[in-house]
Amino acid sequence: MLKRAAGDDETTPSTPLGGTRAERLQRLQIGVFGILAMVLLVGLADVVTSRLAMTEAAAVPEAAPTVEATETAIPRDPLVDAGVAPEVPATDGEPGTAPAAPAPAVPRTGQNAPLQ
Repeated sequence: MLKRAAGDDETTPSTPLGGTRAERLQRLQIGVFGILAMVLLVGLADVVTSRLAMTEAAAVPEAAPTVEATETAIPRDPLVDAGVAPEVPATDGEPGTAPAAPAPAVPRTGQNAPLQ
């Protein structure tokens, strides 16, 4: 057998399924705010996409380079320019070929030869 609480009797009115007037008003305000937020987000997305379309239409499809490359231009090594790495002699352009070896050091003879 179930025991009833002291203040619980059959004469107390139950709350309606819709809730009180204040609760219904709060749910209505939240719903309206949600709908307005979605309309605002869709409008903002439309503005962004239309601005993007205008920007792409105004852009040059194939922009020409501002500096023309020449065949005589040799790529430079920034480490060599800064003096951090030694300069490596360039190959003749064929892969697999080793750079030319430097000439062997030969002692000088003659008037300007250092004393030994």
